[in-house]
Amino acid sequence: MSVLEVEQRGSALRIRVRVKPRASRSRILQVRDGVLVVALAAPPVDGEANSELIVALAHALGCGKSAIEIVTGTASRSKLVAIIGLPLTSDELRSKLEPMGT
Repeated sequence: MSVLEVEQRGSALRIRVRVKPRASRSRILQVRDGVLVVALAAPPVDGEANSELIVALAHALGCGKSAIEIVTGTASRSKLVAIIGLPLTSDELRSKLEPMGT
């Protein structure tokens, strides 16, 4: 089992995410090679998949969408995402983002 790599940068925690757009539903699938793999129901058109990713992560973390920022990779399936201003440790973040059923 792979462990999600979390980088502390100031008050933000950063994670790498690989998205799979056009899934039947949005959900966290797994952690592979330290990267969070997320299925998104939205297509990769006009930023819809990026918006869906932010909603899915905010829901999993129990925070507002403004706490999630895509730092790099807005036009790619591989993204660097920052979680800003939440009082979470790296381990707490990993626990909240752990795929269901694993």
